[in-house]
Amino acid sequence: MQLPKRKSTRLKDYDYSTPGAYFVTICTQNRKCILSDIVGEGLCALPQNNLTPTGKEIEKSIQYINDNDSGIVIDKYVIMPNHIHLIVVLDDSGGRGSPPLQNIIGQLKSYTTRKFGQILWQRSFYDHIIRGEKDYQKIWEYIDTNPLQWELDCFYNNETPM
Repeated sequence: MQLPKRKSTRLKDYDYSTPGAYFVTICTQNRKCILSDIVGEGLCALPQNNLTPTGKEIEKSIQYINDNDSGIVIDKYVIMPNHIHLIVVLDDSGGRGSPPLQNIIGQLKSYTTRKFGQILWQRSFYDHIIRGEKDYQKIWEYIDTNPLQWELDCFYNNETPM
């Protein structure tokens, strides 16, 4: 039996090592809530996004990329219970050009999967090429407010983090 071909989520013929800003979403395997717990107390309390030990390690990995990979900046991110959102900015300040976006995300996923000795992530990821300042600001705001709107999120799952 021949399996169906998976549709590529990448823009055809686009060079993903091109300097620019990219909005990326990565989901956990089976959308399990293993990265954080969003809790709020009382009627008026703002939800708090509490990272699990796994989420804290993901955050360390993101910081490592920012501190050690010239030409790559993760300008904004949020770690949600079962996914992460990132704004990844590629530039050519390192002189060699940037690695393609898929390599950066692949390395992040591979490193964290090896660290925990289990599959953490779904295959592939969602990306959006950020087109201008207005688009950038809209995505920045979305990332900022995502924990506040967790129960309305398309990835919402009311399971308790593992």
